[in-house]
Amino acid sequence: MKRWLALMLLLCALPVSALEVAGVNVADKARVGAGELVLNGAGIRTRVVFKLYVGALYLTEKKSVAAEVLAQKGAKRVALTLLRDLSAQQLNEAFETGIQANSSAAEIEAIKPRVAELLSLFTDGKKGDVILLDFLPESGTVVSVNAAARGKPIPGEDLYRALLRIWLGDKPVDGDLKKGMLGQAQ
Repeated sequence: MKRWLALMLLLCALPVSALEVAGVNVADKARVGAGELVLNGAGIRTRVVFKLYVGALYLTEKKSVAAEVLAQKGAKRVALTLLRDLSAQQLNEAFETGIQANSSAAEIEAIKPRVAELLSLFTDGKKGDVILLDFLPESGTVVSVNAAARGKPIPGEDLYRALLRIWLGDKPVDGDLKKGMLGQAQ
């Protein structure tokens, strides 16, 4: 009995392994700025029958309701691991369409120049590339591809909320991905 108890205690002390989604290992934590975020959830973005990417959402604390995620202050991360090659044009169109579908005309107008700046940072993506969209309250949205920062931080929490609504808005790009990113059972 003591051996069994010791074994159970040892197993409980081991770190939880990362989640695997479509063959992509999704870490359970991420360092963004000076802080550490926890994996809120992850899922696959599909279009018709094509698997495009694995999307993962990291927050300071887990939330399962989109409105609570959008209202949460502090650092955040959306990690996109490409499952196929995507051109810069495809990425740009997908981001623009997602923002337009989930933002009012006034919101779109307020962030228009910053969205253009963000979209200018995307180049053709290859299968396996990892695009990170980080929000740091002190500096704004930071884009990196395969751990290399692109451009400079783009200010404004309103921009990052518009980005989050691509996946978590009332008209998300993929309903199953929304559930996955919110950590809801699928």
